[in-house]
Amino acid sequence: MSKMSLSELARMKQEKRRIAMVTAYDAPSARLADDAGVDCILVGDSAAMTVLGHESTLPITMDEMVMLTGAVTRGARRPLIIADMPFGSYQVTSRRAVQSAVRLVKEGGADAVKLEGAGLTLKRVSAIVGAGVPVVGHVGLTPQSATLLGGYKTQGQTATKARRLIDEARALQDAGCFAVVLEAMPEPVGARITEALSIPTIGIGAGASCDGQVLVWHDLLGLTTGHVPLFVQRYAAIGEAIRTALGEYVRDVRSGAFPSARHRYAMPAAELDVLNAG
Repeated sequence: MSKMSLSELARMKQEKRRIAMVTAYDAPSARLADDAGVDCILVGDSAAMTVLGHESTLPITMDEMVMLTGAVTRGARRPLIIADMPFGSYQVTSRRAVQSAVRLVKEGGADAVKLEGAGLTLKRVSAIVGAGVPVVGHVGLTPQSATLLGGYKTQGQTATKARRLIDEARALQDAGCFAVVLEAMPEPVGARITEALSIPTIGIGAGASCDGQVLVWHDLLGLTTGHVPLFVQRYAAIGEAIRTALGEYVRDVRSGAFPSARHRYAMPAAELDVLNAG
């Protein structure tokens, strides 16, 4: 199949064909997502927590995002690859935002970048799109500004706040975004935004009316430990399978069952005699 394009995503919205997106952070995962028929892969700054062990998305660096993006683009061929712009890479100036976006495309191989929020972000979106880099917006729960939002909480639960989210999504579309991620908001709000926009909406905890859905790789495969958000659907228990396999390995090593005879390299008898004679 041919490479996913922005025009194809737009057609999917018009034809009401749902868009499937997942996060991925390395080449093997990206290859599996590609094989499964995923339309878009988000190289999320969620890697700060899922891969690098941080408590939030904030510590991940631009260099780390470029490296992870490069790994994903080497693993996947058909999906559209979208790279998150990490905290600090676009908030300060439009010039820095453009430089950061260009790095993710030129060095990381991304097809597009994603920014969080509206407000000043609108200027950054316009500047990045003006430089020739496609942009995805993100409204609702925006993890990079979770502290300002009162924590990882549902957004838009009053009519006033819901209207603000609708206005922000429209503003991102007007600024040049080709799609918008809607995170952690009541289903009717996600539906209103989807109806109001001509560009695709990708939901993560925003209801079934969005044009597509995205989940974090580790959440949907059961690799996440502890609490997971309400909107997560686990499709496998890979974490438990890994723990079981590693436990068996440890037991076999300690008991001497591994490596067995079939795992060992042989040596010609004559050469072994010479070695032993020496």
